[in-house]
Amino acid sequence: MNFPIQYIVDEQLNKKAVIVPYAEWQNILEAIEKLDDIHAYEQAKADHNDDNMPFEQAVAEIKSGMIE
Repeated sequence: MNFPIQYIVDEQLNKKAVIVPYAEWQNILEAIEKLDDIHAYEQAKADHNDDNMPFEQAVAEIKSGMIE
């Protein structure tokens, strides 16, 4: 991470929250969504008894609600 991070601290200077620039927050959210898709794909593979499934098909099934 190469952006300024600010912390919100309590009276004892314990870190309680963090502030990041909005653009970086958007990047973090996109990365989390990609990781969620990868996790869902891995789950879909496991649920289909090791049948091969194209990644695009797995993502489509996840988005349609067929796979959680």
